[in-house]
Amino acid sequence: MSATTIRNGRVIDPANKRDEIADVYIAGGKIVSSESEIGKSKSEIEEIDARGLIVAPGLVDLHVHLREPGFSHKETIESGARAAAAGGFTTIVCMPNTAPVPDNPGTIAWIKQRASTISRVNVLPTGAISKNLAGEELAPIGSLAQAGVVAITDDGHCIQNHEVMRRAVEYARMVGLPVLDHCQDYDLVGNGVVHEGYWSTLLGLPGWPAAGEEVIVMRNILLAELCDHHIHCQHISTAGSVRLIREARARGVKISGEVCPHHIALTDDAIQNFDTNYKMNPPLRSQNHVDALLEGIADGTLSILCSDHAPHAGFEKEVEFDAAPFGIIGLETELGIFLDLLVHKHRIIDLARLIEMYTVEPSRLLKIDAGTLSAGARADVTLIDPEMEWTVDVNQFHSASRNSPFDGWQLKGRAVRTIVRGKTVWVK
Repeated sequence: MSATTIRNGRVIDPANKRDEIADVYIAGGKIVSSESEIGKSKSEIEEIDARGLIVAPGLVDLHVHLREPGFSHKETIESGARAAAAGGFTTIVCMPNTAPVPDNPGTIAWIKQRASTISRVNVLPTGAISKNLAGEELAPIGSLAQAGVVAITDDGHCIQNHEVMRRAVEYARMVGLPVLDHCQDYDLVGNGVVHEGYWSTLLGLPGWPAAGEEVIVMRNILLAELCDHHIHCQHISTAGSVRLIREARARGVKISGEVCPHHIALTDDAIQNFDTNYKMNPPLRSQNHVDALLEGIADGTLSILCSDHAPHAGFEKEVEFDAAPFGIIGLETELGIFLDLLVHKHRIIDLARLIEMYTVEPSRLLKIDAGTLSAGARADVTLIDPEMEWTVDVNQFHSASRNSPFDGWQLKGRAVRTIVRGKTVWVK
């Protein structure tokens, strides 16, 4: 096995409350505490000069759509993993809206085997809450846990029957799996495609009201309290959701929320040209909602950053706004956007907290072995240049899709090297 020494970097390891200029040593795919433990001659050790760079635990994205099996014209496990590596991510969690749906151990086994063969990063599967994501009959949650899923979710769909959701949370508690939920009340949202407000009215597009998210967030808080088990609300987008989660967490309810870059980088005025690359679920909201999300990040109410990477082929997005699928890609731009907006421009949080939201927080939620540079931990490491200025170019992306609203954006900060199990899988 190879050995590596990463020298002179600013090591930020929130799991160990560490922030210092130091060296990091890797041997046999693990972090070791000193150079003497490497046990190789100098000529056999790879030296990486990290002067001016952040050396962080490998970043985790707990909300990624890899589209395989079933939709490989949008993305594959292989191309999605390449995009993740280029974004600085060593571990990604894939959502279950594939065909077939991973609502059984056989499909989970296929995903894990496929990922172990062709993925350059760690791919962790989630299992569906309900059979075929239909929201009517529970999937075999115990069997999915035994098959190795890290969470259950119907992401892309939302269980509307509260009794079914309650039983899902109770089963998840029995087997120790967190429940991730896409918060959308179908009756309130109807056929909405954009945020209900000024721009939906002006453009004549069906509105997606903020309450359509908040009703389900409230439902999840009540169920998390009733069942005494953790429910994580995905892609939070509204001020009301932030307020509800903040109040519930203050009471000790096991509830959490995540933020995607597009919901703080853009507002609903971006839809005025009917560009379908600005169509996502939940939709872009108005500025008051963006401000509330930033406050939620600042005070810790929203504890996890992620992409909701949702690839679609070009021909699928090149249709009328109403007819286009929801979703944008994000793996290769999310870190740059969050660094640029949260750390540099708005100064909402510092570098250490940003890294914590990408490492300690998701690893704790999912109970996975990741997110730390402790001796003996798997050597997953991300090197970040926080000062690098760069321009987003979708034609240079590693993803199989190009549906990004950020093409041409100037950003400050990005990952420059991604190391998985001690091996460099991507370098800028």
